[in-house]
Amino acid sequence: MTGRGANRRLKILHIDPERNWGGGEAQVFGLMSWLAARGHQNELLAHPNGLLFTRCQKVEIIGRPIVLRNDLDLRCVPGLRRLIRSGDYDIVHFHTKRAHALSLWLPRFPSRPRYLVTRRMDYPESNNWYTHCLYNRRVDGVVAISQNIADLLMAAGVTAEKIHVIVSGIEPHRFTAARPAALKLDGAPVVGSVGVLEERKGHRYLLEAAAKLKRQGLNFKLRIAGDGSLRQSLEQDAVRLGLTDDVQFSGFVADAAVFLADLDVFVMPSLFEGLGVAALEAMAAGKAVIATKVGGLAESVVDGVTGILVPPRDSEALAGAIAKIGKQPELAAAMGQRGRARVLEHFTLEQMALKNEAYYYELLGAAN
Repeated sequence: MTGRGANRRLKILHIDPERNWGGGEAQVFGLMSWLAARGHQNELLAHPNGLLFTRCQKVEIIGRPIVLRNDLDLRCVPGLRRLIRSGDYDIVHFHTKRAHALSLWLPRFPSRPRYLVTRRMDYPESNNWYTHCLYNRRVDGVVAISQNIADLLMAAGVTAEKIHVIVSGIEPHRFTAARPAALKLDGAPVVGSVGVLEERKGHRYLLEAAAKLKRQGLNFKLRIAGDGSLRQSLEQDAVRLGLTDDVQFSGFVADAAVFLADLDVFVMPSLFEGLGVAALEAMAAGKAVIATKVGGLAESVVDGVTGILVPPRDSEALAGAIAKIGKQPELAAAMGQRGRARVLEHFTLEQMALKNEAYYYELLGAAN
């Protein structure tokens, strides 16, 4: 741990107390794995029953348990303060909003560690003393995973100089085996969606769109991957809408590439979305993407080029977009090809990790 050059190896403490495995946790795991391969020392505080904690036990990442019930749960603060005082960390990286609040109670030193938070959700932040204290005074930098999130933070009074936009990245080679986008001319196209089954993901509007398409006589199959508190309710909606034979709820899928390989069209009907990692994965698999024009989805999906953007909460527009692609298989194939090229150019895990690493060194350099 000697020297201050940009080539020295860093010691980084990552904090992500979420239990469920999703886009954010997968990003954290990918970042830590890449950093470890570069020779950096990574330690993780995570929920002991979460998939992120479990996966890190299988690689060279030191894992310690942490459980946070909400933003006001301070039970872990004394132990965390002792860990930071003794750990000789260069960077403490908070990866979720629940973890961000911990920075209010942690010790500050003249140089190290530098505190960094990543903001993934596009919910508006309140412009108040708490936001100003947390983001402008208690942390040294803020990563926003889309320009939309950066704009929301600045609207809440976060200093622009504190914010770095570093978009999420995926490993596109994992999806190269997916079947090329080409709608079945002799059968029913397969429309699919991946996401936690919660209100913010907008699945009920997708089901309403599917019911409209069925009434119009369009033959298709709908597959929904993911689990969550709304699963039973959405299954009941499918029955009520007469979609029992047309919709399959696949539950949590461990390998998104396998699920995506069978799709012809990918739909992401979110009401809020930081960037839309699932859409990036579908693009990497060569699938045309229909998504709502919310949050970072409007930055990852190019309307009319890699897919179609529609207003949120608009089942009529969703149905129209699905029908349009369903009737033009050559359009779906072209959009899928352009989407994969866009991911390779802008949204790879390596690009994301390199930018995070460079930001670590920048924060440390500013402290000297």
